[in-house]
Amino acid sequence: MYDAVIVGAGAAGLSAALGLLRSDEVREMRENGREPNILVISKLQSLRSHTGSAEGGIAAALGNVEHDDWHWHYYDTVKGGDWLVDQDAAKLLAEYAPETVINLERQGVAFSRTPDGHIAQRRFGGHTSEFGGQPVRRAAYAADRIGHQILHALWQQCVANGVEFAEEWYVTNLVLSEDGTRAAGVIAFDTHAGKLHAVNAHNVLFATGGAGRLFHTTSNSWDLTGDGMALTLAAGLQLEDCEFVQFHPTGLAHTGILLSEASRAEGGVLRNADGEAFMEKYAPGHGDLAARDVVSRSIMAEIDAGRGVADPKDPDGPKDCVWLDMTGINPEHMEQTLPQVVETIRKYAGIDPTHDFVPVKPTAHYTMGGIPITTSGEVYRWEDGERHTIEGLYAAGECSCVSVHGANRLGANSLLDACLFGARAGRSLASRIVETAASGETDIVDDEQDAAMSTALDARQNELDALLAGASDSTDDNPYRLMAELGSTMERAAAVRCDADSLAKAIATIDDDLTPRAQALAAHDKAATFNQEITAIWEAQHLVELAKTMLTASDARHESRGSLKRTDFPDRDDEHFLAHSMTDAAHEVSWQPVHIVDMPPKKREY
Repeated sequence: MYDAVIVGAGAAGLSAALGLLRSDEVREMRENGREPNILVISKLQSLRSHTGSAEGGIAAALGNVEHDDWHWHYYDTVKGGDWLVDQDAAKLLAEYAPETVINLERQGVAFSRTPDGHIAQRRFGGHTSEFGGQPVRRAAYAADRIGHQILHALWQQCVANGVEFAEEWYVTNLVLSEDGTRAAGVIAFDTHAGKLHAVNAHNVLFATGGAGRLFHTTSNSWDLTGDGMALTLAAGLQLEDCEFVQFHPTGLAHTGILLSEASRAEGGVLRNADGEAFMEKYAPGHGDLAARDVVSRSIMAEIDAGRGVADPKDPDGPKDCVWLDMTGINPEHMEQTLPQVVETIRKYAGIDPTHDFVPVKPTAHYTMGGIPITTSGEVYRWEDGERHTIEGLYAAGECSCVSVHGANRLGANSLLDACLFGARAGRSLASRIVETAASGETDIVDDEQDAAMSTALDARQNELDALLAGASDSTDDNPYRLMAELGSTMERAAAVRCDADSLAKAIATIDDDLTPRAQALAAHDKAATFNQEITAIWEAQHLVELAKTMLTASDARHESRGSLKRTDFPDRDDEHFLAHSMTDAAHEVSWQPVHIVDMPPKKREY
């Protein structure tokens, strides 16, 4: 029996582990001779977690480069999220951002430096130097490899603190008590041994990342298949605001490889087929550094107007890109501050950004919605107009929704969200571990958990046996083909813009074709050990379920807000939809009010 199991070893999961171990409660526990029993489960090797791909920066009003204040960061976050942000959460994010960044530096993150030795910061889209003023340098960076720095530093700290890891284990079930009010543990598949394990725990924290693989063109790695979100739905809980998916404006042509916003922060300019720098007409004053949803829609508007360009690798193909012009950046400065961007362009596009324009198009990047949590990381169910927390169940990072991003995440806030709220969730976990130990109720809880875990393990083992037994009779269908078709379906239905017709067609495709196929999948090899197709089948099933949930929530929101552009409902509707969608596995949607503290909604302009 573990005191806590953390699922996911990116910035959120590792921050949670360190927040737990460094809490006052655990320090006191250790002084009394008891060591907390903690396990971090990751379906990848920890240092392959998607956090390592983050390029641009982590936001904080440090005030090092020019006058800045966390209140402006708070305002920019609320405005960036199109006022769907819970303002109590956004205030915590902005106020404790400097502390979070400084703590990361103390843990070994090698930030780039200004000539006088301060942490270097760059401009980022939507960050302003007063309420709605000019762009400000607020994104602390390490060249364009900040995610790599943070992931390695946190992992090293976890190793130094003796954290136990189970790597390349795939979690297949979130198990709750019979009445659904308490976490019991998880079922996990050891891909090396080909065996399922019941991992009993008093507390479970999901930090499993986003669901970008829902779309054909995405900056997300292959492992971001929304597992934590899908398992939460399967356990009878809800997802919050899952209709909001951010498309990053500058994915490299048709590769899905991200070219960081830092490329525009350092002087890159978006141009259409006529060579026009078009963003000033869509976002005067902010231009290329407007919020990401604004820039993505502006790019699509240029393409729809016939001013798009073809990928130079396919000159006769569709003109569905625009140019990113980085030629105005000093080549030496470009190599120093954007080494990964430059390397990516040269390697995958075969062009030199110091004198060639680069083809880019919007690319699925970040899921704003997810598992609903409090600001302490506690997962809850929204029912009868109230939040009902699930005892011992927590979440953090992109799989969760503390609603700090609302309808559109502000650039450089994702790493901050993961590290800050991951650490907060870890400290909350520590408090509960101490309280549970002091209550004397663990034996009763253990008996209840054992029964629930045994039932879940048996059911999943039967399913695994069936997947393997069907190998010799399996058809040509496979999870990889199914995921590709799902991605194309979602791309047509909901990429950047949608309407009732596109959503209905996609839902029908999922119901009539993809769901039956997902349930009929079987492995093509009978061996359970190192059989990647087994986990791929479960991932495909998760994505299909998530896709319908996302489309259902999109269809229920009859307005355009942030990243969700409904062409049949083009305006924001605060009277009816200033609320969080709460969608369950039965695809029933209810609505939860937004927490407005001190910034009433107003028109969002850049």
